[in-house]
Amino acid sequence: MTATASDQIRQMVNFILQEAHEKANEIRVKTEHDFNLEKQTLVHEAKLQIQEDFQKKLKAASVQERIARSAEIQDCRTKTMRLRDSLLQTLREEAGSKCAVVAKGQQNYPQLIQKLIVQGLVKIEENDVIVYCRAQDVATVSKVLPMAVQEYVDLMKRESSVTLKPNVVLNAESNHHLGDDSYGGVLLTALDNKIKCDNTMSSRLGLVYEELLPSLRAILFPEA
Repeated sequence: MTATASDQIRQMVNFILQEAHEKANEIRVKTEHDFNLEKQTLVHEAKLQIQEDFQKKLKAASVQERIARSAEIQDCRTKTMRLRDSLLQTLREEAGSKCAVVAKGQQNYPQLIQKLIVQGLVKIEENDVIVYCRAQDVATVSKVLPMAVQEYVDLMKRESSVTLKPNVVLNAESNHHLGDDSYGGVLLTALDNKIKCDNTMSSRLGLVYEELLPSLRAILFPEA
């Protein structure tokens, strides 16, 4: 082989090696670039996921805090309402005790019983009526019942020109007397208890209490 042929072969080999090195370098550079790009993408996505998870946890914590605060406020309101209702109930019970005092040994109590019976007869509008009262009021009711019936008859005659002959009797069964929690007064029934007129002191107190309840709340709890 001549020197010229050897030189040409050497040049071709060097050229091929140069091309190979350049190609290998190009592949290495591209590979590193793709790797770095992929790494940046993964890191960015990981950061976004972490931020998203953090925002979700932050939002959940905020929601839980609002729920806890709302529950605490509601619990406070409930306790306040219970306390106020307890106070109002105490006032009602004290008023009931005073009603019981009025019904005990007061000179005007018989007249009050008579008026309550007359009012009950007007409301109930029945001929056969049974009157119930407390055991300790039996004597008082027995005494004023005839006068109450006569007052009712006179009233109806004056108002409607009709003369009634009502059959109004006092309950004779001791186990059916009104309890002490009625605070006095009377209960009138007709048609086998199908019609009732509750004119006990407790019932009248309840009506007054319900009527005055808004005013009582405004006076006792002006900040509400």
